Amino acid sequence: MHLTKEAFGDDFAWGVSTAAYQIEGAHQHDGKGLSIWDVFVQKRNKIFQNHKGDIACDFYNRYIEDLHLMHRMHIKNYRFSISWSRILPNGTGEVNQKGIDFYNRLIDLSLELGIVPWVTLYHWDLPQALELRGGWINREVKDWFGDYVGICVKHFGDRVKNWMVLNEPTVFTAAGYFFGVHAPGKRGLDSFLAAAHHASLAQAYGGRIIKSLQQDSWVGTTFSCSHVEPFSNRDKDIVAAKKADVLLNRLFIEPLLGLGYPTMEIKSLKRIERYMQQHDEADLRFDMDFIGLQNYTREVIRYAMFVPYLQAKIVSAKDRKVPMTAMNWEIYPESIYHVLKKFSAYQNIPPLIITENGAAFPDQVLDGEVDDPKRLGYLQDALQQVHKAQQEGVLVKGYFVWTFLDNFEWAEGYFPRFGLVHVDFQSQKRTIKSSGRWYANFLA
Repeated sequence: MHLTKEAFGDDFAWGVSTAAYQIEGAHQHDGKGLSIWDVFVQKRNKIFQNHKGDIACDFYNRYIEDLHLMHRMHIKNYRFSISWSRILPNGTGEVNQKGIDFYNRLIDLSLELGIVPWVTLYHWDLPQALELRGGWINREVKDWFGDYVGICVKHFGDRVKNWMVLNEPTVFTAAGYFFGVHAPGKRGLDSFLAAAHHASLAQAYGGRIIKSLQQDSWVGTTFSCSHVEPFSNRDKDIVAAKKADVLLNRLFIEPLLGLGYPTMEIKSLKRIERYMQQHDEADLRFDMDFIGLQNYTREVIRYAMFVPYLQAKIVSAKDRKVPMTAMNWEIYPESIYHVLKKFSAYQNIPPLIITENGAAFPDQVLDGEVDDPKRLGYLQDALQQVHKAQQEGVLVKGYFVWTFLDNFEWAEGYFPRFGLVHVDFQSQKRTIKSSGRWYANFLA
């Protein structure tokens, strides 16, 4: 079946997503303070081949060229994040006017080109000055974040209506504060639980602040999610899959919806209660206008006796001998259908938007062209699945491809390429891939 964009409805938002640290570069230009990622990439052997995001796609200096490219590709919605330490070099206190000016120029040119800005307020790049004060482990982070959100709404809210409070809190709290594989590189259950609780509080608090300053705003937040299946029909694998589902899909959405933390399946999660104060249960709840879902794959889970806290582990795509992307993730577009159905089953869930979906494959420039049939096929298959969920009554209102430009992919450095547009990181030359040309034609 050949899908058209019209099949999704007139008010369906089509776009692309990026993140500040992954594309902007200019990491110490024009008064910007250091973020936890600026510091983390300096540590040896934390990032693939010790890559850094200091220059990345140099978007800070090339945004005009890139927005014009987006415009030529008929992309009408652009989700980008604001760098907290570009606005507030010390995390709090004095505002950096040159940072404000950059985002004003970016927003103004977007609107001039007919591109609607969708702003993510936090995409993992906490100011290092705040990390030195405990970062997400310090309960005060909620107030620091609230002040920053207020500054952004005050300066950009006359033109920005679509806001996303946090990007994937499960990932930045688990990878950054439990496993130590992302910035700031902390480890341990207690640092994770403290960070998770404070991020949950900040998520709702940020939403309340935006609404109090701008009633006509459209406020959401974004969650990473994976379709989870047990490795076998054994009871132990089924229980293990339920535990993984709690961490991968339920930990942040349920307190936001007023359901509290899902502590029944994982006993050690109950320790999160030691970080809760009197009114926290109510303060975790906020009625978002939409929920952003970010999906790439499914996870197959088996019982594992020696894995602490969970007794569960992911069975890798490699071990299952299934087709994989460059991230070693299973190519499984059906996952997006399953997560849309799963999240839509919550009572009082607002409309859903796919705020990230895409695939990384090894791309090559040959005769000035980049042919990427696997990515193209993946995106087409994923859209079929989104449409299927929509036809079955799921209220899904948008789809944003991750990502516009090949970029710095966190611990994986520049190796995995997710972009619709190829970036030569030596020359900064942009080349639209065949998947990008297809998306442009689809949107035309």
